[in-house]
Amino acid sequence: MKTIIEPFRIKSVEPIYFTTREERIRILKEAHYNPFLIHARDVIIDLLTDSGTSAMSSEQWAGIMRGDESYAGSESFFRFESSVHNITGMPYIIPTHQGRAAEKILFSITGGKGKYFVSNTLFDTTRANIEFSGATGVDLLCDEGKQPALVAPFKGNMNVAALEQFIQEKGAENIPLVIITVTNNSGGGQPVSMENVKAVKAVCKKYGIRLFIDACRFAENCYFIKKREPGYADQSILAIAQELFSYADGCTMSAKKDAFANIGGFLAMHDEQLAMECRNLLIITEGFPTYGGLAGRDLEAIAIGLEEVLKEDYLQYRIRSIEYIGEKLDAAGVPYIKPTGGHAVYLDAKAFLPHIPVHEYPGQALCGALYTEGGVRGVEIGSVMFGKYAEDGSLLPAAMELVRLAIPRRVYTQSHIDYVAEVILEVFKQRNSIKGYRITYETPLLRHFIAHFEQL
Repeated sequence: MKTIIEPFRIKSVEPIYFTTREERIRILKEAHYNPFLIHARDVIIDLLTDSGTSAMSSEQWAGIMRGDESYAGSESFFRFESSVHNITGMPYIIPTHQGRAAEKILFSITGGKGKYFVSNTLFDTTRANIEFSGATGVDLLCDEGKQPALVAPFKGNMNVAALEQFIQEKGAENIPLVIITVTNNSGGGQPVSMENVKAVKAVCKKYGIRLFIDACRFAENCYFIKKREPGYADQSILAIAQELFSYADGCTMSAKKDAFANIGGFLAMHDEQLAMECRNLLIITEGFPTYGGLAGRDLEAIAIGLEEVLKEDYLQYRIRSIEYIGEKLDAAGVPYIKPTGGHAVYLDAKAFLPHIPVHEYPGQALCGALYTEGGVRGVEIGSVMFGKYAEDGSLLPAAMELVRLAIPRRVYTQSHIDYVAEVILEVFKQRNSIKGYRITYETPLLRHFIAHFEQL
């Protein structure tokens, strides 16, 4: 059949509260034009993030009831450990309460002033934890990934030639880790090819640098490899994932993404000495090494979710649902990062609102318009999230000005997505009337979470 249906039945529902346009105008103003500061009850379709917002399966909920809450040596930990080991092949597995906790531990140990961490593209918390350690995060995205309208199969790839040049310029001794984010979240949810991972690994091996994978959406990335990269069509998602991780010295993961869990994450690695240092810091900040800031029931939910996400019927449905909204935008000429990625649609705010200069934050303005028009909450991924200031106070803008509409897993139906597309198209019709913003309050790190704005 041509119709790809949801590979699940709905067993429990949550009501949506419908606001009026007049209410949303007031709510947005009271939230200082920052979607993060809007109460969730006042959002009709919430696409702020796919992190921790998934619908868990009946088997996951059953696992929650089976959770072993023993402080040390919980059976739930050993089931979790076995599930992670089966996918990654890594012997040292350290649970954390979420991905940024894993990043905090890893970069506190490996980072510091004068160090550089190189990536295809670092996401917000990764970069913040690197910078908090005193180190510098560097993005070396492939050229295709910098062109939103260009259709290419693996726009999340790292620029391998630029990586080697950077290592030669800065010195391998000053680069503790190279990090590949799969899929490339800040780069439009675009996948990374196995060929690219192998090429990056070869460079890292040549210079004695560890390669880590930010594995939040590893299964979605592996599905793209299966569908787009020669030689993988007949392989299982598990086999592709196992090969992917075989090239890495370690990984971090927020289990709030591809593991369907509402909380949780982990560090995994091959290096026993580094693992010992990470566990020592974990005990101080997160908890005992067999629970790492999580309840046993959460460990159960992650273990089960990591098995469920490998099912190809789910991944086919997941990727197709993102393509579906992209096709609707194509038909109306709405600019977005092409092709659609694994977990979200990324509107190209710079092309969507060409009359708004980057220092007036077109992505933030587009987020406000989407909420006002239809109660759809997205997130800016542009110069609010990643912009810096020059010494004279002027804005150093991000490479792209995007609005991410991240689709929670197993939460929304086709009619919800049709509604989202309708809202985007209506805003597109009114785009010339949308005004820019200025920042009235911000923090030094991760300012996008709590910044205040004023409409110009």
